[in-house]
Amino acid sequence: MMALRWVDLQAADRVICFRPQAHLIPHPHKILWFIHHIRTFYDLWDTPYRDFPDDAKNRAIRQSLMEVDTLAMGEAKTVFSNSKVVSQRLKTYNGIDSEVLYPPVFQPERFFCAGYNDEIVYICRLEHYKRQHLLIEALSYTTTPVRLRILGTGASPDYGNALRQTIESCNVADRVTLEDRWISEEEKVEHLSQCLAAAYLPVDEDSYGYPSLEASHAQKPILTTSDSGGVLELVLDGHNGYVAEPTPESLANAMDKLYRDKNVTQTMGRNASQRLVDLKISWAQVLERLLA
Repeated sequence: MMALRWVDLQAADRVICFRPQAHLIPHPHKILWFIHHIRTFYDLWDTPYRDFPDDAKNRAIRQSLMEVDTLAMGEAKTVFSNSKVVSQRLKTYNGIDSEVLYPPVFQPERFFCAGYNDEIVYICRLEHYKRQHLLIEALSYTTTPVRLRILGTGASPDYGNALRQTIESCNVADRVTLEDRWISEEEKVEHLSQCLAAAYLPVDEDSYGYPSLEASHAQKPILTTSDSGGVLELVLDGHNGYVAEPTPESLANAMDKLYRDKNVTQTMGRNASQRLVDLKISWAQVLERLLA
C-alpha cells in the first residue's frame, strides 16, 4: 500500500484504478473502477473464510485499512463498481457512492454454441467458497442421467482432494469428470460450446463472475444459488438459468430440469446471450463511461 502511494503517474492525463489496493495511487484525475475490498477484513470478517484471529491486533489492522481505503477512494473524481453488491459494500463500509459498470469478458467473439450435450460444466478455481462440492452432492439426488464436468485448479491441492473423496462417498464417479489442472482458453471455449449448461455457485460473489459471463456468450443457461451475491444481477430464475437454494436437493431438481426440458434449456441459453445486451455489458459501454 505504501509503495502504491509512492507511484508517480503525474504525467498521465488520468489514472484508472482497478484491483485493490491500486486506489491508493495519487493523481489529480483518478478514476476508480472498484472490483472488491480485501474481503477478509471487510464482509468476510465474521465468516469461516477469515483465517486469522479476531484479536486486538487484527481489529486495529482492519480499522486502519478501512480508514486508509476511505480516504484514498474519496480522492477519486468518479467511482465505479463492478456490481450492485460491491456498490452496497462501498456505501456500507466506506460511505462511498458509486456507479455500477459491468465488466465485459476478453474477446467475447471467441464463444459460440455448438449444441447441447448432457453435461453441466463448472469451469472455475477449485476453492471451497466456489462450492463445487455442492454440485457433486447434488448429483446423487438427481433422477436423470445428467452429468457433471468440473474443470480448474486451486491454490492448494486440499480442496481438489476433498472433491475426489466426495465423488467416491456419493457414488457418482461414473457421472463426474474432475480435472484438477489449469484449463486453457481454447478448452474452455470448446466445453462451453457443447455443454448443456454452466454452473457458478460461489458464496456471496463480488459480481456475476466471468464463468457466468462466458457461458452467456456461449448461449448456455447458468445454474446458481440464491446466496451467490452478484451472480443474481445476471441470472434471472427460469429466464436465463436457474436459481436454486444452496442445498444438494434443490440443485438436483434444477439439474434434472435442465436435462429433462431441453427446449426450455435452449431457450434460456438464447436468453442468456440477450441478457448481456439488455445490461449493456460491452467494451463500448466501459470506454464511454471510464473516459467520460
